[in-house]
Amino acid sequence: MSDKLLDIERNDAGVWRVFLNRPEVRNAFNSEVIRALHEAFERINADSEAKAVVLGGHGKAFCAGGDLNWMRAMADYDWEANRRDAQAMADMMAMIEACPVPIIGRVHGDCYAGGMGLCAQSDIVVAVPEVTFCLSEVRLGLIPATISPYVVRSMGYRAAQRYFVTAERFNVQVAADCGFVHEIVSAEQLDDRIQAIVDAILGCGPAAVRASKQLVRDVAQREINSELRAETARRIADIRATDEGKEGVSSFLEKRSPKWLGA
Repeated sequence: MSDKLLDIERNDAGVWRVFLNRPEVRNAFNSEVIRALHEAFERINADSEAKAVVLGGHGKAFCAGGDLNWMRAMADYDWEANRRDAQAMADMMAMIEACPVPIIGRVHGDCYAGGMGLCAQSDIVVAVPEVTFCLSEVRLGLIPATISPYVVRSMGYRAAQRYFVTAERFNVQVAADCGFVHEIVSAEQLDDRIQAIVDAILGCGPAAVRASKQLVRDVAQREINSELRAETARRIADIRATDEGKEGVSSFLEKRSPKWLGA
């Protein structure tokens, strides 16, 4: 499905492609884009056969932040209108956060402000060497509030301390050094590398992939104590007892492909 705002596809393997589709404004956000992304991920999250999502943008940029016309309109909002507008962004980010399958960020060009929020929501980020990142909000007298939980988690406290308050642009190597980007590849290699990552995910147990994504979120930053040890033991016992878990172990021992790979 393609419309003015998003280009959305789902293939037979359960891989979704969600591309921002406003190249004329470098895929900048406005209220309509926020609504479209919310609805797109609501559909993806309800797809029990979904396996992965590739998140990208058409044109010269991944996402250049806020649309100028949208920002001009916000200048005349009262406090309540501003709160409603910001809540819609926060709710959209929460819908992406709830995605149960891996999101692979395909990042090129500019990745500014809200675009960094989308990048931070990606479980795996592959970027080209020319990408420029920027948390530009403070230049406008604003703050990156609704994206902050995800960006701080993804780039780390110390990097966030700097780039939240300076609005400095930084390059892809800096982003990789702080863990915000996983891999840097040339533009010519980008789609092939994304496909290789998707293929790796498709080769794994689908329920195990979903459970592992949730596992990372649930154990991160927690104290390693008897409660956590018991919880992790329960989780591995639960999945060992599933048909998928039994099939995965059996296929390994029998030196054959697991049934989820098909014939």
